[in-house]
Amino acid sequence: MQDEIDTEEIIKDIFQRGKTCFIPRYQFQSNHMDMVKLASPEEISSLPKTSWNIPQPGEDEVREEALSTGGLDLIFMPGLGFDRHGHRLGRGGGYYDAYLKRCAQHQHTKPYTVALAFKEQICPQVPVDEHDVKVDEVLYEDSSAP
Repeated sequence: MQDEIDTEEIIKDIFQRGKTCFIPRYQFQSNHMDMVKLASPEEISSLPKTSWNIPQPGEDEVREEALSTGGLDLIFMPGLGFDRHGHRLGRGGGYYDAYLKRCAQHQHTKPYTVALAFKEQICPQVPVDEHDVKVDEVLYEDSSAP
């Protein structure tokens, strides 16, 4: 089983709606992450993949960074586990928590954060630290819903 929802169709929809799409670019020697502009939905398949199997542009490739051009409205948050209170268990690098703190310093409005999850990733409770930022909404399939 995959541990993250595939966002390829969401990325295609973003472009079909004429919106701008940014994707994460991690610096693995630190917990620094930028959100850099994606040129097209097709580009994602040609990008090199990280050790986590995440496509991202190379660190030496010049890209527009979201915080330098007004920030983001919406961020899809990855994670290994989530609870119904908006807590998220990431991979331990603190990339998204640090990025959201940078957003608060550079944007007037906080981006809305959504976690896309498999129902198996929903837990009664996940461990959190004081630096963890809650997710605004966790979306997952609930087969018991009518």
